[in-house]
Amino acid sequence: MMIGIDPHKRTHTAVAVDEVGRKKGERTVQARDHGHIQLLAWARKLAPEERIWAVEDVRHVSGGLVRDLLAAGEMVVPVPPNRTAAERRSGRERGKSDPIDAMAIARLALREPDLPTARLDEQTRPIRLLVDHREALVAERTRLINRVLWLVHDLNPDMAAAVTKLKQVTTRRKLTMQLQALPATTARRVALAQIALIDSLSIEIDAIEKELKPLVQARLPRLMAIVGVNVVSAAKLLGEVGDITRFRSCAAFARHNGTAPIPVWSGNDDRHRLNRGGNRQLNTTLHRIAITQARCHEGARALLKRRQETTRDTAKGSFRVLKRHLSDVIYRALVADHYAHNNRTSTGPQ
Repeated sequence: MMIGIDPHKRTHTAVAVDEVGRKKGERTVQARDHGHIQLLAWARKLAPEERIWAVEDVRHVSGGLVRDLLAAGEMVVPVPPNRTAAERRSGRERGKSDPIDAMAIARLALREPDLPTARLDEQTRPIRLLVDHREALVAERTRLINRVLWLVHDLNPDMAAAVTKLKQVTTRRKLTMQLQALPATTARRVALAQIALIDSLSIEIDAIEKELKPLVQARLPRLMAIVGVNVVSAAKLLGEVGDITRFRSCAAFARHNGTAPIPVWSGNDDRHRLNRGGNRQLNTTLHRIAITQARCHEGARALLKRRQETTRDTAKGSFRVLKRHLSDVIYRALVADHYAHNNRTSTGPQ
């Protein structure tokens, strides 16, 4: 029995289908602990022996439900949200509602049995929360820097060139002194207040990175040894992937992170195009690492040159090949670090 879940902040809607996709039951519960217990009791009564939960992967909205199901010993398959819409459109029932979405999620998971399953790994959740918090702070700092840019440009265009470097504490101090030397105006007051906010955000961003460093270095030494991988990117990879063993192979991991190429050839024209699917957070992190390797790693530069000279790839095509190769390298490093960490945990201190 496949049970599709359309999660929301207030309610979760479940639809159970059999092995051929026929609807066998429907239930909506509150998105709270007692609702999760009711949902589990309903599913066990409907399918006493074997159940698979297909839950739309909506970050914090579905996180509590997934953790409760895994703690109860249930098998959970996260379903990417961007796959649900196409499945819903292909169904016979028209429109959009929570039951329709839940049925589409269940049928999608039923049709694609190779989707990676979720694992209960509370050790990586704090890392993911810290990385998400840092990204939110960085985005807010960028918005403030853009606001300061226009204020300073209005006050004195000659001072605006330094605003793009406001991530540096020395630049912020210098600009603050220059603003304080200007006549007192509302624009100057607002600019100084925003620079003070940028200061506080930068302090918190640096503190999070320092907090992440020992957690990542102790758990991911092989991943950190890869050229282009720093503390933040390693933490992002670990937070998004979780338990790497839920992927059965390098190819499954590449498909999940969106580096698996999509064939678009016809006749004698053998080509591949960009894959816009998969986990875009992972894909962005891999892209940044690949950019660093293309600039300063001899092996990566040789690969790009060879692809463009021997196979006549475009610059973008050869870069996609590099990202696909990098996905395999990162997968093997994560697997090795996973088993090394488990061995250390199981044996304990010597």
